[in-house]
Amino acid sequence: MTRTKNRKIWKAVWITLSLLLLVYYFFFALPFRGQPFNGQRHGNPPLTPVWALECWLWEDDVNTAQRVDELLEGYAEHDIPVRTILLDSPWSLRYNDFKVDENLYPEPEAWFNKLQDKGYRVVLWMTPMVNSSNKDTEIKKSESWYNTARDNNFLAGKGHQINWWKGKGGFIDYTNPEALKWWHGLQQEVFDYGIDGWKLDGSATLFSSKIGPVPIPYMRSFSGLTTTRNYMDLYYRQEYLFGQEQNSEFITLSRSMDRNFHPEGFSPVDASPVNWVGDQEHHWKADSHSDGTEDQKMDIALKGVEGFESAIESILKSAKTGYNIIGSDIAGFSGGTIPPRLYIRWTQFSAFCGLFLNGGHGERALWKRSEQELEIIREYSWLHTELVPYMYSSVVEAHHGGEVLQRPIKGKYHYMFGENLLIAPIYMDEAKNNVRLPEGNWRYWFDDKEIIAGPVTFEREFPLEEYPVYIREGAIIPMHIERPYTRIGDENSRGYLTVRVYPDGNDTFTIHHPYSGNSTSITVEETEGSIKIVFHGLKQPHILHLHLSSHPQKVQLDNQLFSDSVDYHFDVEQSKLIIKTDDYSIGEYTIIK
Repeated sequence: MTRTKNRKIWKAVWITLSLLLLVYYFFFALPFRGQPFNGQRHGNPPLTPVWALECWLWEDDVNTAQRVDELLEGYAEHDIPVRTILLDSPWSLRYNDFKVDENLYPEPEAWFNKLQDKGYRVVLWMTPMVNSSNKDTEIKKSESWYNTARDNNFLAGKGHQINWWKGKGGFIDYTNPEALKWWHGLQQEVFDYGIDGWKLDGSATLFSSKIGPVPIPYMRSFSGLTTTRNYMDLYYRQEYLFGQEQNSEFITLSRSMDRNFHPEGFSPVDASPVNWVGDQEHHWKADSHSDGTEDQKMDIALKGVEGFESAIESILKSAKTGYNIIGSDIAGFSGGTIPPRLYIRWTQFSAFCGLFLNGGHGERALWKRSEQELEIIREYSWLHTELVPYMYSSVVEAHHGGEVLQRPIKGKYHYMFGENLLIAPIYMDEAKNNVRLPEGNWRYWFDDKEIIAGPVTFEREFPLEEYPVYIREGAIIPMHIERPYTRIGDENSRGYLTVRVYPDGNDTFTIHHPYSGNSTSITVEETEGSIKIVFHGLKQPHILHLHLSSHPQKVQLDNQLFSDSVDYHFDVEQSKLIIKTDDYSIGEYTIIK
């Protein structure tokens, strides 16, 4: 009798535990990271426009047009490249009415037009929140505006509100066509100003309701029950798609993966042309001891108190998941004073990320910092800009199902940047760093005369001016050179495609041209006594930088013999054959060693 009773008790316990696990999985695991959702979410990355690969600039201490103008004028005066200016919050009258606060940004239409006339792109911050109270905008209380949205059923959960880092509000209902029409109608004014993108901040991850005091990651919407994961996907997809309808080169800057939040990714890969990971502090590796004040940390989303190493980890996890163009706030988003060496090393790392995002709290006027920071950060800003043709080729390849730009490999935070460059990031405040090179032959970017045979692991010291970047032997690296800072070319290289070639047997690289939709394929065939380089496809003026150990015996293009020091130049010190070509009929070079 007792045995039968015990069996019944254990059976009841087992059934109860099983039901609790099912409830947990259904309510908590599945909406965030369940495999059925992931299988539907992630496709190939979008075709990120080429402008978004160039350098971004923003700051979050003085949000005014005057401050933006001062920064841009200073960057131009000190010859530091900037393509995109990001306006973070607050820029609107309240969250999110999309009305520019003209006390902060007077005459916005004329000001936006002025930026665009100078060649800048403009990206604005936003979230899916309709606020009844606002933390730092001109309009602090906006109950009547919120009530209008709620009473018209434009908000999910019958207007259920949450407290978030910019105030209190409800979520726009992306499943309601009328709500979407109203929401996008609010946005139309800034679209008419010609904005180029949204920074989609991560408040959609807070989408939830409550059963008593317990948060549940579901909320009722126009179409029925919507999960947190569903809502996040709607947010990122709808804003990207509507922007694309306005402007085919429109982008969204969205979170990919941050630490342990949403290990499946915040935004769907196929609706994520540009991604960032945040919010780090101005530290190498943050811990519980922080010198940042509460005021300096008040804008951090998801209570992130992390440093540079966390940014590297999150970027590589994002790349492994399938995100293509990823970066972080260079030197960290918030905290106290930015340490100079941290600013330099974070910049160097970001030069070899798809997104170069120089911004956040802290002094971003480099000419007000040390001369060393100014010179090194300027050099690596230009290096990142010069590598855009190389990066864009990975953008196109990944869009069609190929490898993403950053691919983690063995070695502490090591990754391939494209198919030809290996990066071994410096993640601590030390000059020495361990490097692990896989099988094959490699060359050091800053002194490429010597071959390093892999596999090999070694430790070496990297002065602040250099960074652990290694070139695969056989590499073909297309670049756009306009300045002398990286010592590859100078102003005379402008208008030409510079192609660095390290011959090693047979190799091919396809350069995709962003606006024509055409491509140029470069093939290299090396034998014991000669090298043959052929340009196929769209013809482009170009400068060949061919690595050779000694002066060539003969150089010809399309069977026409070239003259030494007239048609080509051999740099003995750099071991480089340099050929500058404006026009050609076939595009076939033959070099006799």
